Amino acid sequence: MHNIFIIYTGGTIGMVKDPDTGTFVPFDFELIARNLPDLARLNYKLTVHSFTPIIDSSNMKPSIWVEMAQIIKNNYDHYDGFVILHGSDTMSFSASILSFMLEGLQKPVILSGSQLPIGEIRTDARENMMTALEIASAKENGKSIIQEVCILFDNKLFRGNRSFKYNSAKFEAFRSPNYPVLAEAGIHINYNREALLDNTDKQFIMHTQLDNHVGVLKLFPGISPKFIQSILDADVRSIVMETFGSGNTMTDGWFLEMLAKAVDRGKNILDISQCKVGSVELGRYETSQGLKAIGILNGYDMTFEAAVTKLMYLQGHFKDQESVAFWIEQDIRGELTVND
Repeated sequence: MHNIFIIYTGGTIGMVKDPDTGTFVPFDFELIARNLPDLARLNYKLTVHSFTPIIDSSNMKPSIWVEMAQIIKNNYDHYDGFVILHGSDTMSFSASILSFMLEGLQKPVILSGSQLPIGEIRTDARENMMTALEIASAKENGKSIIQEVCILFDNKLFRGNRSFKYNSAKFEAFRSPNYPVLAEAGIHINYNREALLDNTDKQFIMHTQLDNHVGVLKLFPGISPKFIQSILDADVRSIVMETFGSGNTMTDGWFLEMLAKAVDRGKNILDISQCKVGSVELGRYETSQGLKAIGILNGYDMTFEAAVTKLMYLQGHFKDQESVAFWIEQDIRGELTVND
């Protein structure tokens, strides 16, 4: 019998329609169990921890991530795998931060949910949840096949810190264009073995210190110097700068000078691309050569979600900016591909 621990945070999967307002409101896990009679046919022992109150994923925050990580740590030795039922809107943020907080995982942590509530006729909830449970229990030679934090949605398993939600109107809600799909469920579940992390020889360590002093600067043509300065002056240790193409920005002297002064004051500025596919290549074009010269950090092909949460993790782990700057450019959980 497989022992699976389910963490029910909330999300669309467990919602019901309010007859008075017509809006979807959260319900408890019993609703999910009633709509999944096939659970009783599985050779699984399921233990459920429900958050009280149930959380809309738009209200996700670091204290909840710490609580989820602590629940997994407390139950780690007693279960084959973990399934987290979570709203899809911030699922990639949660999957990314948990991948950094749960170092050396040798068991699967699968986040899943749905685009329609489980009580709806055409819901995607049943397939997502049943497949997530099967993958969470899958072993070979006594070891879990999946040894990392993942997202399971629409029959595809993604590395959590490589994913992002791209569609709110289709069952195919998530994509991972810069890293291969880890598994795909059809008649059989086919695993992409070469893409999986193997933590067999690593020690499982939980990290709970997070520092959310992170800012975001998204560039656009015509952006004002005053606005940029307000972001650079904000009370944050690091700034994620979303640039054009392969990491390019305008080359105006005032802009580069602003960035250089912020770096000199100790701010870490991380360059990631607004493009969903591809990687930052500092110095490839003239428009990014100046960035590299003044100490702008390379985010390579990290997703926005991974960049923000990795900085929170690193800043919680290191008090000095130099260590944060070094490790943000390193691949520590399979979240980026170094291209130089």
